[in-house]
Amino acid sequence: MTHYGFLSTFPPTRCGLATFTESLSDALVLDGDEDGTIVRVLDRPEDRGRPDPRARSRVRTDLIADDRLSMMRATMALNACDVVIVQHEYGIYGGDDGDQIVEVLAATRTPTIVVLHTVLVAPTPHQREVLTEVCRLAAVVVVMTAHARDNLAAHYAVDLGRVHVIPHGVQHVALSGSEPHSGRRVLTWGLLSPGKGIEWGIRAMAQLTDLDPHVEYIVAGQTHPKVLTHAGESYRTMLAALAVELGIEASVRIDGRYLDMSQLAALIASADVVLLPYDSVDQATSGVLAEAVAAGVPVVATGFPHAVELLSSGAGTVVAHQDPDAMARALREIITGSSVADSMREAALRETHETTWSAVADRYRALTARLVAARAA
Repeated sequence: MTHYGFLSTFPPTRCGLATFTESLSDALVLDGDEDGTIVRVLDRPEDRGRPDPRARSRVRTDLIADDRLSMMRATMALNACDVVIVQHEYGIYGGDDGDQIVEVLAATRTPTIVVLHTVLVAPTPHQREVLTEVCRLAAVVVVMTAHARDNLAAHYAVDLGRVHVIPHGVQHVALSGSEPHSGRRVLTWGLLSPGKGIEWGIRAMAQLTDLDPHVEYIVAGQTHPKVLTHAGESYRTMLAALAVELGIEASVRIDGRYLDMSQLAALIASADVVLLPYDSVDQATSGVLAEAVAAGVPVVATGFPHAVELLSSGAGTVVAHQDPDAMARALREIITGSSVADSMREAALRETHETTWSAVADRYRALTARLVAARAA
């Protein structure tokens, strides 16, 4: 049986890559190999925190930025596996643009599958160099959208024969567990940070005060740990002040709790619309978007690449960045038009039948089988 290794952030770290790796490892690692090997990426030793009992049994060692001893331990742990799945994002590894990952990959003899979460259209020369070298050292490169693959082809010197498109996995939400609410509900969730564009969502909501029943806007999620370290709660405070300034504080709920999976599933199922007003024009992958579509909830999103691609089937509406008027029009059309919402829900559920974590894990398992067979040959 294949012994998988995983290099990524991992719970108790709270970020999208940690959640992604937990879900993928849960789906991939079978009973006969239930421990696997997880090497958790950290900024500092003190970030270890108090892992839950399951994480404590699965995390074998940590890769700590600028710590050469941890790099050696991480490489040894990964080399004991049959295949290693590496999550790549510039901001999680040490060095300029996370370039310390290059040394780790170069020392890893085990075949690696590198999953790219960001493929910048206009990288700096060093960012391009780092990503190109990461792809060269990988046995297989995975991106989650065709748009990301096209970006690699257009802007990076990468062997496209080793690039595979596997969508972001999703947990299907049980609609029967929805939280009761009065009126209509618009939801944005995820770790909070500048660039999420929540201020544009609040400004859009100010244009919907004439609707009856009233429209409630819930922004759910803690402030991103890295933002909290450097800027505290200044972004959350600004959002609350903006709602007051616009006179809609009673209709905007900014919930700073970290919700567990069941709480979040119930909240998603209770939403009439999911709003993703992100400022980024480069975001190749959004787990929040994938989960919203999987839940069959209509989506209004700005035109970042993953939204343009995933919503093209009719599961939602794409609007211009930083345009609260366009957001308000799209929200109003969905909220007041039941046929529009129903059509989007049907398109969303058709879109996600092959993106459950078990289906996605099967595709990683097929890649792994080829790598293991090639190594044994």
